[in-house]
Amino acid sequence: MPVWYLLMKGRNYRSPSGQAFTRMKYIHGSPAPKVSKFNMGDLSTQFARKIHLVAKEHVQIRHNALESARVSANKILTDRWGETGYRLQLCVYPHIILRENKMIATAGADRLQEGMRRAFGKPTGRAARVENGQSILIIYVPEDGVETAKKACEVAGTKLPMKTRIIVEEPVAPQIPAGA
Repeated sequence: MPVWYLLMKGRNYRSPSGQAFTRMKYIHGSPAPKVSKFNMGDLSTQFARKIHLVAKEHVQIRHNALESARVSANKILTDRWGETGYRLQLCVYPHIILRENKMIATAGADRLQEGMRRAFGKPTGRAARVENGQSILIIYVPEDGVETAKKACEVAGTKLPMKTRIIVEEPVAPQIPAGA
């Protein structure tokens, strides 16, 4: 596979190897995260059901993949419930600053440039590190909205660079006081 093919692909940033660079104080020129909102829908209402989109691997998720998953899930929920019939919460934040040491990628570039060893590189994007079993999205819906929320989680899961699973929390039974 040619070197230029591997330069700007998202799969290069998928594995969370090495130290996490998060300090904006030391890395200048880092782009802002593309995720615009982390909580959507009706934030004040208590909903009956809670659906989680959970990661199955330890991985880094780029900020554009998180935004894509959020937008696609929000669209499905908004089409079904409007603006106030659900609550969608994105649980991870892209703290990690991704860097790239750009090289010449034209024919014959191997004779012109070999590059520095272990070069720091320029900031190119952001990512969130996610552990196995960590919730990425949480959707709160009424009792009859579980299927719509599961569909939204499935579509959002296709936008992410790893396998995911959907967990539906069972509703908590109301506690009856002892003296009643």
